[in-house]
Amino acid sequence: MDVEQHELEPFVFENMEILMLGSFPPKKEKWTMDFYYPNFQNDMWRIFGNIFFDNKEYFLNENHKNFNKEKICNFLKQYKLGVGDVAYEVIRLQDNAADKFLEVISYLDFDKIFSNSLKCQTIITTGKKSGEIIQQYFHILKLPNIGEQELFEWKGRKMQLYRVPSSSRAYPKSLNYKSNIYKSVFDSINNNPL
Repeated sequence: MDVEQHELEPFVFENMEILMLGSFPPKKEKWTMDFYYPNFQNDMWRIFGNIFFDNKEYFLNENHKNFNKEKICNFLKQYKLGVGDVAYEVIRLQDNAADKFLEVISYLDFDKIFSNSLKCQTIITTGKKSGEIIQQYFHILKLPNIGEQELFEWKGRKMQLYRVPSSSRAYPKSLNYKSNIYKSVFDSINNNPL
């Protein structure tokens, strides 16, 4: 089986305060844009539209067939929210993007990202696999439950890890259920700064 390398650079920047991490993108033929959560069946950008603009279609293009990457990136920068995936190289054990069929070969360079983004103290993982990898990498005592937080330290910096549900439709919960948990996490981050 072939080792597949991530095709996207992490969307990170110097004044980023939150980094949201998934596991790995779907195969390229499923993409509707060259950015994170590119599969039109994935609800990530509908969740963000729901919770920040009360409109699940806010980040859709006029044709309603794909997402507006520029609008997404502008929003993320304004909110100081970076996006990436924990895995840099993987082997797909089956022909899909399901976490349980991803064998992670190498990780994103977390040290480089956090060394260049000194204001970032919060990691949000979108699913169990990405949460487990962050937990192991940063030696966090336990993986937080969905919607909850664990505190940890990295090189003297106070940090926090939150876990939210996967935005994939393979995760069998409604858009409103997921949106409510994401909203509660962002509310918690805003109301309880480190």
